[in-house]
Amino acid sequence: MAAAEAAAAPGGGGCSPAGGGSVPVLFCFSVFARPSSVPHGAGYELLIQKFLSLYGDQIDMHRKFVVQLFAEEWSQYIDLPKGFLVSERCKVRLVPLQIQMTTLGNLTPSSTVFFCCDMQERFRPAIKYFGDIISVGQRLLQGARLLGIPVIVTEQYPKGLGSTVQEIDLTGAKLVLPKTKFSMVLPEVEAALAEIPGVRSVVLFGVETHVCIQQTALELIGRGLEVHIVADATSSRSMMDRMFALERLARTGIIVTTSEAILLQLVADKEHPKFKEIQNLIKASAPESGLLSKV
Repeated sequence: MAAAEAAAAPGGGGCSPAGGGSVPVLFCFSVFARPSSVPHGAGYELLIQKFLSLYGDQIDMHRKFVVQLFAEEWSQYIDLPKGFLVSERCKVRLVPLQIQMTTLGNLTPSSTVFFCCDMQERFRPAIKYFGDIISVGQRLLQGARLLGIPVIVTEQYPKGLGSTVQEIDLTGAKLVLPKTKFSMVLPEVEAALAEIPGVRSVVLFGVETHVCIQQTALELIGRGLEVHIVADATSSRSMMDRMFALERLARTGIIVTTSEAILLQLVADKEHPKFKEIQNLIKASAPESGLLSKV
């Protein structure tokens, strides 16, 4: 449909007149919104090119996307009308389509990073099953070293909350970073990820499930990364907060799994050169850390 028809169609609004050879457009992606402009009469392809120029370092080109237009008539975004041409000031966003469940979760060491979140000494008396998740976290980090998987570690306000617990061996970690933001997605973390070619998946564990883990996971999937949360290596002060967070995250397409599943998926084959060493890590079953109270 022509631009005028798009504006007149139900839901085709969300724009106000603008003159000249270019039209101001607000480009939204994930949690970001950046004002820019496109030539009058620009269509879908030019909008995509502009999204790539603004957010190219954060868009996973292996995923499919849809462009949506903000419709003032409905006070929400609608799919970009067929044949839409930009003729007026408007707001558009790029939305990643949900990957089919059958394609989710294929972990390989070469495309995976481990995130260890805030496993600190001051949390020891407050976090439910903290000893259990420390034990599982040790296994995961040992597995990461065996398989050559990069590890990124954060510590929430270590000046007041202490460093990572001594039981957690951070030898070989790519980055150990203090933070005050709840999410681990900091500029330094994004820079570290950019240095690792082909990263597709993040294995995430630590505390607290409903705060730092949840906010980190949501930001990561907003950037097109696949997130695996290790349920037996993450906890909160409250089991209610922990379980509701895991359920919420699972509904968003984040994979909630266990440490043994992660490690065996990464080796994938009994003939893997590190299989025996990984097998030794999981010979004794991981502690249940209260998860079976739901069963």
